[in-house]
Amino acid sequence: MQNTPPALTGAFNRRTALGGLAALALARPTLAAGYPAKTVTLVVPYSPGGGTDIVGRQLAQKLSDRWGQSVVVDNRTGANGVIGSSLVSKAQPDGYTLLLVVGSHAVNPALMKKMPYDTLTAFTPITNVATSPMVLVVSAKGPYKTLPDVLKAARTEELGVGNSEGQTRLTGELMRQVAGLKTVEVFYKGGAPMMVDIIGGHLPMGFTSVLTALPHVQAGNLRVVGVASRERLNVFPDAMTFAEAGVPGIESLSWYGMFGPAGMPPALVEQIGRDLRAVANEPAVANQLRDQGAQLVLSSPADLDRFLRSEAAKWATVAQRGGIKPE
Repeated sequence: MQNTPPALTGAFNRRTALGGLAALALARPTLAAGYPAKTVTLVVPYSPGGGTDIVGRQLAQKLSDRWGQSVVVDNRTGANGVIGSSLVSKAQPDGYTLLLVVGSHAVNPALMKKMPYDTLTAFTPITNVATSPMVLVVSAKGPYKTLPDVLKAARTEELGVGNSEGQTRLTGELMRQVAGLKTVEVFYKGGAPMMVDIIGGHLPMGFTSVLTALPHVQAGNLRVVGVASRERLNVFPDAMTFAEAGVPGIESLSWYGMFGPAGMPPALVEQIGRDLRAVANEPAVANQLRDQGAQLVLSSPADLDRFLRSEAAKWATVAQRGGIKPE
């Protein structure tokens, strides 16, 4: 029997291997190929008409235009975002169910004893669209004109600080710890009644989102005195950062994070993230976010994962130091 020369044997093996790989590639196309082939659901686990819902609907419309498939916003409210997030955590990781959350997503584990999912592992990070800091507001007709005015008063007397959800609560607690204040928590069932009491002079101050504060400031009823970020905001240029007032370390960012269920294929995550970054950079979306005091981030999945873990650890520490136990 005639032996095949070694050189031909090697060439044959290489051709066979390459041909097999090519056939495998044709038989198993990129998982993101052809996506989306049907309607995509974007779960926004907060009320219709709120800041996250507004951002979510604009992103959904732009993605619909880009993909040629409907992207439908589904508001699944309750438990500070947990109900809607739980729905997504149980969905198939095929890209047809996505989730848009804010800062409370990282705060909930510090305040809730029992959650139906593990915040750090139940979701696939896609991108952090933008961030916006919490702001400290007082009545426009009240005695406090600047952040140093508020801090000075709160170091000598007990002043109520309103909160309407987990992040505003822990932001107030962070301010108390870092600045050495004698503040007292005042709980509200929503941001609207808290704003009413601050405007009416029944509550000295409270933390809220830029979107909640903006219309009241524009109407001349509220004053933003403090910004919980490293830089001032373009929409409230006169409001100081806490670092400028001599108390660095008081930072609290609300953020718009896009996730999917755990286990999404990397190619699919890359495609969705790429398209999200493209539509968020369109002038209509980017300008609206900036007008709301938000700063575009458009992070990678790995960066969003690191950010989420850092935020969760930070707020857990704040709660523990303040003696706030999960309920």
